[in-house]
Amino acid sequence: MKEQITYDIFDKVDIRVGTVISVEKNEKARKPSLVVKVDFGNEIGIKQSSAQITHHYSEENLKGKQVIGVCNFPEKNIAGVVSQVLILGSIDKEGKVILLHPSQKSENGLPIA
Repeated sequence: MKEQITYDIFDKVDIRVGTVISVEKNEKARKPSLVVKVDFGNEIGIKQSSAQITHHYSEENLKGKQVIGVCNFPEKNIAGVVSQVLILGSIDKEGKVILLHPSQKSENGLPIA
């Protein structure tokens, strides 16, 4: 387990639900990655991420899927892609990512508490 944090620190993390609107391969990445664009609603808008999620996900099964993302990290250049959001998932024993998503259809941009 990681170091404990306070509720005040957790409250600074802006975690939202969004819908994947486009997916393409990140050809420049050293490890197989996808460039994912997610619509987080009117307040946040569309943000993109380069994510190492190719074991379970492709354009065909990811487009239109709702995901959970951290929206207030600073932008980071990952293999030529400006990553603006961290899409959240669990990581299995083999290092494969299983994305987190709402159990029911949710409005884009709703905060996660």
